[in-house]
Amino acid sequence: MHFDTTGKVSFEHVYTEPDPRPYFAALREFDYQLPQLAKPYFAELIAGCQQPTVLDVGCSYGVNAALYRFDTTMDELYEHYANAEAAGMDRAELIAGDRARVAHDQVGGVRFIGLDTSAPALEYARAAGFIDVAIHADLERDVPTEQQSALLAEADLVVSTGCVGYVTERTIARVADLPGGRRPVMAHFVLRMFSYEPIAKSLADLGYETVGVEGLFKQRRFVSEQEQAQILDAVGATGAEPHDLETEGWLCAQLYLSRPMETIERTETRG
Repeated sequence: MHFDTTGKVSFEHVYTEPDPRPYFAALREFDYQLPQLAKPYFAELIAGCQQPTVLDVGCSYGVNAALYRFDTTMDELYEHYANAEAAGMDRAELIAGDRARVAHDQVGGVRFIGLDTSAPALEYARAAGFIDVAIHADLERDVPTEQQSALLAEADLVVSTGCVGYVTERTIARVADLPGGRRPVMAHFVLRMFSYEPIAKSLADLGYETVGVEGLFKQRRFVSEQEQAQILDAVGATGAEPHDLETEGWLCAQLYLSRPMETIERTETRG
């Protein structure tokens, strides 16, 4: 069992496979559910825009987009990729089935851009039709290219479910402050072991206001008592007290909404 530098068990290997079957098989065992809990919050923000473009930071196999486009659940996706029929398919057959479902079932009117460092996960998400555009980049390390900047600048809404901490204010500020770009609304589900404060500060310098949404959101169950102890220590190191959900065995996240002040002012004027 390998732990990353944060104290979490590393699932890095399942993000670099050619299709999402290993991803769903590994995470199902630990009741991974954060994208499902995030879905209604993202849907509400999407509903407030006309034909929005959504940028999913750390999108992996396009799970957030699939949940929205199919109006489905994590349990259904687990079953879809873990059943005997799926096990007998090759990658091309799996993609063809997903594309057929996108064509038949999708909720329209939304364009999804996926940003990730995993080329295989991005390629599957794009080939399956979950995302419309794939951006393979590490914005922690690199400034976006001119082409990448033009695509990122189209985002009306920027979302993430668990990548903040590995992705820092460097990436988020680069997305928010693009030449010719609009200031997108942001909704980030942040694991409690990480502080959102550096991102909130960098966004405040760009004219954003950040609020935290009350309550905690389960990401997944801890893999072991060792992981739980390490994460609870990390939560305590941020100055927070471990929550009952965490002591009961759940890795948890908080939701932060960051909005540009001009968006807030327009909303208040209409109200």
